[in-house]
Amino acid sequence: MSVRRKLAAGVLAVLACFGGTLAAGQSVGSKPVVVPSFELPYSSFNPPETIALFEKMRSLPRLPANATPADARKFYAVVNEDRVRRMRAMYDVKVSDVTIGGVHVQRVVPTAGVAAANRGRLLINLHGGAFMWGADSGALAEAIPIAAVGRIEVLTVDYRMAPEYRFPAATEDVIAVYQQLLTRYSPKAIGIYGCSAGGFLTAQSVAWMIDKKIPVPGAIGTFCASLVGLDGDSAYFAVAATGVVPSAATMLGIGSMPYFAGTRADDPLVVPGVSPAIVARFPPTLLITGTRDFAMSSVIHSNELLRAQAVKTELRVWDGMPHAFFVDPEAAESKQAYTAIVEFFAATLAAR
Repeated sequence: MSVRRKLAAGVLAVLACFGGTLAAGQSVGSKPVVVPSFELPYSSFNPPETIALFEKMRSLPRLPANATPADARKFYAVVNEDRVRRMRAMYDVKVSDVTIGGVHVQRVVPTAGVAAANRGRLLINLHGGAFMWGADSGALAEAIPIAAVGRIEVLTVDYRMAPEYRFPAATEDVIAVYQQLLTRYSPKAIGIYGCSAGGFLTAQSVAWMIDKKIPVPGAIGTFCASLVGLDGDSAYFAVAATGVVPSAATMLGIGSMPYFAGTRADDPLVVPGVSPAIVARFPPTLLITGTRDFAMSSVIHSNELLRAQAVKTELRVWDGMPHAFFVDPEAAESKQAYTAIVEFFAATLAAR
């Protein structure tokens, strides 16, 4: 088995343990705290419809531990197609396929039309999926509710992923689309957002723009991942909250992901948070996470790094919610997140 195949298998094995989430690497201290076993209830702040959604999700099939990247893509395509079906029953949008800058893009617009205030504004979505899956239905699950609730056009980028491609392929695709859009839109009128891998890719893309002297967008959203690696307390606690005992096998850092094979953790184009100079030039940033998100510590720490450089931020944390919780549209917390995203970009992007 090749090194790339082994890396992919390792990531997928961990994902299979707790329903599609990905833990982070964190060094263990010489005297770790031993946490006794106990029963963890759902948060008392979660409403009944959220609890019902959690119970439904627990009953769904899990990705097998020996799944290949191809297996994972098929598995999550089914999961995301169901999400899109449910979303389209709730939100009325039109979806079309276009090519921008030589990259395939899905265009999502509200059937009711773009609001007058958003004409001349545009949002770019970068989907999640561990840089290995999430295109098409996964992307639409992130774009549909924002386009409908915000009455704004959303373009979701079908960027290149592992194991076929490695860093910086995805960033290059995002930049190709963005630069083509700059011929028609002011950068201050463009927002970029993404969840999980897409949140990390959003930060990487902005770092690339800064490094290459490309105008940055008017605002960005980094959700359930941000400017730094997936480390910190939540990398342990969120895994434990799924019923899996955290261990070396569940602690995977960025370097263990196939897409980042051969990269360095001190490269600011890979991990933007390592460079205060680059962080200082970030646009206003919305950060979203949940208290049971394995990336919560990453998001919170990224917020502090941004604020230390006087970057305007808005941090939103929902109690009891897991990684990428808002891709399931029924929960009250998901609807609150959609509103938060829409209101943030409405307040930060330049008007027509």
